[in-house]
Amino acid sequence: MVELIDYINRGGVIVYILIGLNIIGFTIMFWKLIIITIAKFNKDRVVKRIIESMEKSNDKYEVKTLDNALDKYVKGLESGLNTVKIIASIAPLLGLLGTVVGVLNSFDSISKSGLGDPSVFSTGISIALITTVAGLIVAIPHYVGYNYLVGFIDKLEHKIEEKVITKI
Repeated sequence: MVELIDYINRGGVIVYILIGLNIIGFTIMFWKLIIITIAKFNKDRVVKRIIESMEKSNDKYEVKTLDNALDKYVKGLESGLNTVKIIASIAPLLGLLGTVVGVLNSFDSISKSGLGDPSVFSTGISIALITTVAGLIVAIPHYVGYNYLVGFIDKLEHKIEEKVITKI
């Protein structure tokens, strides 16, 4: 545990930003998983609400009305997932930024002290590697989680649409 904290401290500000993004992203994914699971078990109630909203329109058999009602519901389920997608996209870029900063620090150290002592530039290389790893550790599960949740929502949307069509 002490080694992990040491690595985090050596990674600097970028690793702390990545940890913050990780917490935000996993919180959103966990919350969305709960909401989508609840929606999965309440499909009949959702179908009933969609049919009621269609009946309020002038032509209840109009496909556009079904699409609008279903799209509105799905957009509510998808809200917040864009943030997870953004985190999955920018985490490797932040890791790359840390890599560049670390290598830059190494070259600064070399230019000041020369190449006589390898430990002079090893700190910068260490920062570079730590931030790269941290960026990938954050990005990969967010990418997988985003795709899983979007696929889950798509399946749910199709099932709800089928139920609505059979009840019209």
